Amino acid sequence: MNTELLAADKPADLNRAAALLQQGALVAVPTETVYGLAANAADPTAVAKIFQAKGRPADHPLIVHIPDLAMLEQFAIKIPATAYQLAAAFWPGPLTLLLHKAPDVSPVVTGGLETIGIRMPAHPALLALLQQARLAVAAPSANPYKKLSPTRASQVLHGMAGKVAAVLDGGPCQHGLESTIVDLTGEQIQILRSGPISATQLEQVLGCRVTTPLQHQVKVSGNVGAHYQPNTPVYLLAPEALLARLASSNARRAVLYYSALPVTNAAYQQQLPATAAGYAQQLYHQLFLADQQGVAEILVEQPPHSSGWEAVQDRLRRAAHHE
Repeated sequence: MNTELLAADKPADLNRAAALLQQGALVAVPTETVYGLAANAADPTAVAKIFQAKGRPADHPLIVHIPDLAMLEQFAIKIPATAYQLAAAFWPGPLTLLLHKAPDVSPVVTGGLETIGIRMPAHPALLALLQQARLAVAAPSANPYKKLSPTRASQVLHGMAGKVAAVLDGGPCQHGLESTIVDLTGEQIQILRSGPISATQLEQVLGCRVTTPLQHQVKVSGNVGAHYQPNTPVYLLAPEALLARLASSNARRAVLYYSALPVTNAAYQQQLPATAAGYAQQLYHQLFLADQQGVAEILVEQPPHSSGWEAVQDRLRRAAHHE
């Protein structure tokens, strides 16, 4: 399969992407979080192609991206008032609501579960495509299963060329990490995947406590031990341990750090922003670049454990998970 490269700022290319989706093809699309591998959510045959292209287990549920709030009731039932409160505050945006699925939603989309993750994306090109075509798309990250999520069209092509009909190039992603997933199906509201929207922000809107369990068994996107991984092994280290490992041999290593570390003897090195948002926006891209350097390992300085860094910590913990 030849993969078309489309430009998100060209109306004709946007229409082409919509037409491909309506025909049951896969299209990689830009979102404000990461690039997604999209299929028409109302077409189970098309959605099944996502699992094949990614090598993703069929029981791993997908997130549905909708064009507007009016479409929410097509995919979910028993929608609590809290869902509308959060949608009013954060949609379009990087917040996924876990709700009870509507009876007509195919189990292919939900991995056989009775729940469904739904969000309204904020990337202007994708939102325009969904609104103009009256489409909802199922869209996990546009990469092979457990590998690095792409934040640029070139990274999508590196991993998925020939497996998708087209890639819609919308430029670098704004946030660089996947959406926050919040569970609204039980009595306790909890974050099942940390992301750009924090528990504090959710609490300010809802006026109640929102918990973030360090571990849980709920099947949602991203909840596997080893995930978001480049091909090169990643080691998450405190500054002293990182410098000691770097000095321990002449092995080719890449180093990603955020503090003023005196890094020497690295085949590739990059200082990331010291703010959580800036760091998150660059993380996957820098891991991807480091992975291209032919190094034996990627050393990453342990970022802060302070408030606001939860999503970064989550992704790095999974990237550095060695099975």
